[in-house]
Amino acid sequence: MEDVLKKHGEMRSNSDTFSYEDLLEDRETLAIIISSLVVLITVVLYFILQRKKHARRSILITGLTDSGKTLLYARLLSGKFKLTHTSVKENAGDLHLKKGTVKVVDIPGHERLRGKFFDNYKQTARGIIYVIDSVTFQKDIRDVAEYLYIILSDDVINSNRPSVLILCNKQDETMAKGCKVIQAMLEKEITTLRVTKSSQLESTNETGKQISFLGKEEKDFEFSQLSHLKITFAESSGRSSNNENECDLESVHTWLEEVA
Repeated sequence: MEDVLKKHGEMRSNSDTFSYEDLLEDRETLAIIISSLVVLITVVLYFILQRKKHARRSILITGLTDSGKTLLYARLLSGKFKLTHTSVKENAGDLHLKKGTVKVVDIPGHERLRGKFFDNYKQTARGIIYVIDSVTFQKDIRDVAEYLYIILSDDVINSNRPSVLILCNKQDETMAKGCKVIQAMLEKEITTLRVTKSSQLESTNETGKQISFLGKEEKDFEFSQLSHLKITFAESSGRSSNNENECDLESVHTWLEEVA
């Protein structure tokens, strides 16, 4: 009888040992599974983010007609001066930078065309270059400010948050205004423009486009109020008044390398 009890005790002891070892193995297996899942999720999220970044690889060049957009596009892609004319369709090409390749899209500046082409490409925009003719700016300030307002208040732009370069072009001309003067005048004009634009908020369903208030209410507009968007002002010249083969696009190249 004692032998039977002893044997039963040994079996029970062996059974308890086996269960404890199984438990350790289960914990180790569970830890491996959890670690593997964490790594897998991290890899998947990385590729999703990279895919989204790659999907938004366009640099849009836009602005009013005759501001120098197409010459800027030609300079960036070929480095050469080219005679240009008013575009009726977009120009697009790949630009190779130190950090990678971006697709540069020159959007027509005509009032009847620019909205359509901008809407076609805004979802893919990593950056926007808004070109201003610094010579005719004071005369065209209303149109310049209104188109810029439309871009900066666009719901897709505010969601994707591409970098924005406001490029004060044609600085080689004697009558060109500097970017600080242009910035101040734009802020004043947009302050006035907001009054009429804000009244369109109720007509969103009629236009089919979302219109948002730009800046802070009850305060004069300043670009610094748009903290969700990285807005940079810079000066440039697509050609020299003395030599068409000379240009000053250093600020543009610096900005492009930062955006890429």
